[in-house]
Amino acid sequence: MTAADTLNSSPNAGQVRLPLILSIAARELRAGFSGFRIFIACVALGVMVIASVGAVSDALRGGFERQGEAILGGDATLARTHVKADEDERAIIDTFGRVSETGTMRTMARRPDASDQALAELKAVDDAYPLVGKVEIADGIDLKDALAKGAVVDPALLERLKLKVGDEMGLGDARVKVGGALKSEPDGITDRLTYGPRVLISEATLEKTGLIKPGTLVRWRYAVKLGDAAASDSELLALRNRIDSELPDSGFTVADRRDPSPQVTRTLERLRQFLTLVGLTSLLVGGVGIANAVATFIDRRRKVIATMKSIGATSRMVLGIFLAEVLAVAAVGVGIGLALGMLAPFVLDWLFGDLLPIAAEMTVTPLSIVTALVYGFGVALLFTLWPLGRVERVSASMLFRDEVSSERTLPRPWVIVSTLGIALALFAFAALTSDSQRIAIFFAIGLVVVFAVFYALGIAVTWLARRVPRPRYPELSLAIANLGSPGGLTRSVVLSLGAGLSLLVAVSLADASLVRELQQRLPSSSPDYFVLDVPKDDFAAMRGLITRQIPGAVLDEAPMLRGRLVRLNDVPVEEVKAPPEAQWVLNGDRGLSYSDDVPAGSRVVEGEWWPKDYDGEPLVSFEAELAKKLGLKLGDTVTVNVLGRNVTAKITSLREVHWESLAINFVMLFSPNTLRGAPHNLLVTVSLPPGTPLSTEGDAMREVARAYPSMTAIRVKDVLVMVNDVFTKVMTAVRAAGSVTLIAGALVLAGALATAQRRRILEAVILKTLGATRRRILTAHFLEYLILAAVTALFAVGLGALAASIVVTQLMHVPFVFSVGAVALALAVSVGLVFLFGGAGTWAILRAPAVPYLRSE
Repeated sequence: MTAADTLNSSPNAGQVRLPLILSIAARELRAGFSGFRIFIACVALGVMVIASVGAVSDALRGGFERQGEAILGGDATLARTHVKADEDERAIIDTFGRVSETGTMRTMARRPDASDQALAELKAVDDAYPLVGKVEIADGIDLKDALAKGAVVDPALLERLKLKVGDEMGLGDARVKVGGALKSEPDGITDRLTYGPRVLISEATLEKTGLIKPGTLVRWRYAVKLGDAAASDSELLALRNRIDSELPDSGFTVADRRDPSPQVTRTLERLRQFLTLVGLTSLLVGGVGIANAVATFIDRRRKVIATMKSIGATSRMVLGIFLAEVLAVAAVGVGIGLALGMLAPFVLDWLFGDLLPIAAEMTVTPLSIVTALVYGFGVALLFTLWPLGRVERVSASMLFRDEVSSERTLPRPWVIVSTLGIALALFAFAALTSDSQRIAIFFAIGLVVVFAVFYALGIAVTWLARRVPRPRYPELSLAIANLGSPGGLTRSVVLSLGAGLSLLVAVSLADASLVRELQQRLPSSSPDYFVLDVPKDDFAAMRGLITRQIPGAVLDEAPMLRGRLVRLNDVPVEEVKAPPEAQWVLNGDRGLSYSDDVPAGSRVVEGEWWPKDYDGEPLVSFEAELAKKLGLKLGDTVTVNVLGRNVTAKITSLREVHWESLAINFVMLFSPNTLRGAPHNLLVTVSLPPGTPLSTEGDAMREVARAYPSMTAIRVKDVLVMVNDVFTKVMTAVRAAGSVTLIAGALVLAGALATAQRRRILEAVILKTLGATRRRILTAHFLEYLILAAVTALFAVGLGALAASIVVTQLMHVPFVFSVGAVALALAVSVGLVFLFGGAGTWAILRAPAVPYLRSE
C-alpha cells in the first residue's frame, strides 16, 4: 500500500491531509533556511519599504489629526481674503464660541534708515491669540508684553537686516520696535505658502502701519474654540451646518481640526502612494531572486521529490508540501520586513523629531499593515507558483534523468491561470489604493514593459552568445560561452539590474530636464520683480520713479483680486469630484483679474474673447487644461465669491497659458465690467535691461520702498533659487527612494552568483587542471561581467530616456533634455554592482583548491 493509499483509506483523510503536508514541510525546514537567504532578503527589503512608508505616513497623519486643534489654533477656522468680517458677520461668528482674529499679508521690512529691506510675512493678532497652543519667544518673553513694545520677529529676518531686540524696523508708514525674537508659533503650518520670515504685531500696530487699504491682499482668519475640551465630530459637523446656513454667501473658507491643512494631508498621501509603488517595484525586482531561489531549491530537492512520488505521493501533494515551505519562508521575510518597517517612525522621531513641525504619533493603521502583507505574500506567490508548478508535470523517472539531462516543462494550466490572477490582483490593489488610478495604471504598464523588455533581452543575449562564432582570443571565447550557458548569469543579471537602472535613469533625466528649465529658460524670459499691492493711482508715479533710476525698465500691470470658487454650473465645489491634480483650484481662494485683451503668455484655443468696452452679463475666460479636468466647457458658468459677494460668470473662451514665462496670468480672467468696480490694487511686473548692476537694482527698489511703503516687491530670482533648492531636495529624495530597486537588484545578482558558484568553481578547477592561469580565468570573468553590465546599462538608458521623455513632455509640459551625466551614472552603477559582486565571486572561485572538487566528482 502506498502512502497516498494510506491517506485515502483513512476515515479522517480529509482532516489529516493538510496537517500532514504541513508536518512534512516543517521537517523539511528543520535544516534551516540555507538557499533561502536571498529569498528572505528580497521579500524583507520590499516589505520593509512599504511598511515603513505606511508607518511613517500614519505617524505623521496621526500626529497631524491629533494635534489639529493646536495646529489650527482652535476647533475650526473661517478665512477670507481682502475683507474683514463686518459687524453682522462678526456677531454671528462670536456666537460659535471663543474667537481669535488674525490678518496675514506680505510686506517689506526695512532698516530704520531704509538702507536695506527684506520680504516678510506679517501677521496681526488680537488679544485672544492664540486660543490653543503657545507662541514661544526667546528669553521666555510673554507674547502680550512683546507685542506691547512692538513686533515679534523671526531671527532670520533680524540677521538679514542686522537688527536685534530693542532696535526699530520700518513696516509701512510706521517704525516699530522689535520686542522679541520668535521661536515658534502654534498655527504657522496652516498658513499659505510663505516666502519670507514671520513678523507678529498687534492689530493696533497694524493700523499704525497704514498697510491696510481697499484692495490690499490680506487674509483675515477667525479661529473658533467651541468649548474647553476638543470638539467632537458631531459638534464640528453642526458648526459647519450653522456656517452654511447663517453665513451662506460670505465667501469664508472653513477648516476644522480633523483636517487642519488639506494641502499637507494630500502631500503626505501622495508621498505615501509614490513610495509604496517604489517599494512594490523593489519587491518585483526582488521577485527574480525569489524565482531563482525557488528554482534552485527545487533543483536541489529533485531526489526528495522523486522519492515522494515513488512511494505514492501525488503531484498535488508534493506541490502542497513545497508551497507550504515557500510560504513559511515568505512569512519570515514578511515578518522581518514588517518589524523593521514598524521601527521607521521611531527612527524618524529620534533623528529628526526636533525638525518636524508636528509631533509624530506612533500609530499604524490596518491599511498600512494589510498593504505590506498583500504585496509581500502576493509577490512571493507570483514568483514561486511557476517554478513550483513545473514539478507537478514531471514524473519520478524524469526527475532522476534530469540529473544528466535537464528538461524544461510548463506548469499545468491552473498554475498559469493562478499566476496571471495574482498579477492582476496586485495590479487592481495598487490601482484601488492609489489616489490617482491613472498614475497607478501607467506605473503598472511601465513595470510590465520594463520586465518584458529585459526578460526578452536576457533571452536574446543568451541566444546570440550560443550562436556567435567563437573568437580566437580564449578569454573572450570563454566569456561568451558563459553568457550562453543554460545555468549562466545572463537572464538574472539583465532582468534584476535593468529594472532598477531604468528607474534611476528616468529620474535622473527628468531631474536634468526640470533643472535646466528652472535654471536657464525661466530666468531668461521672466520679469525681475513682482510688486504687490500697487494702488491704481500710484502706478504711473511708480513707473516714472523706476524708469528714471533704470532707463529701459519695462513695467506691466494687471488688476489683482482674490476670490474663492463656490459653484461650477450651480454645483457646490464641495460636491465636485475633481482629479487630484486639479483639486487645488477648488480649495481656498485664487488670484482673479480682468482684462480688455488676451494677456501676454496665453492664447485663446477655444471660443472668442469679449469685445472692448463690453457691458453685458459677466463673462470669464478659463485656463484650458484645468477646465478640461474640471469638466468645464464653453457656455458653462462659474460662481466666485469676491469681497464677500457671489459673482456668476459664463465661460466664453478657454486659454492655453504658458506659466513658465512668468508673465502676469490667471486661471480665471473676467470681462472688465465684472470686477472693475470692486476695490482692488494692481500686480506689477518689472523687467530690467540686461546687465543692470545689482547695486543699481537695489537702489531703485529701496527708493520705491521709501516712496511707497505699502507696496511689496518680490525678487523673482530669489524665489527661483528657493524653488530650485526645494526641487533639488525632492529629486534627491526620489533618487534615494528609487535606489531601493537597485538594492533589490543587487540582492538578486548576489543570489544568482551564489547559485552558479559551485558550477563556476568546478569549471575553474578543470581549467586550472588543463593549464589555465588565474589571470586568464580572471580576464574571462571580467569580460563576461563587462558585456553584461554594458548591455544592461545601454538598454536601461534607452527605456529610462523614453519614460522620462513621456513624463516630462506629456505630464510636465517642459522640453526633454538628454543628460550625458545620467547615462554615465547608469553605466557606472551597472558596471560597479556587477563587478562588485562578480569580483567577490571570482575571488572565491580562484581561491578554491582543485583536489576536493575533483574528488567529489
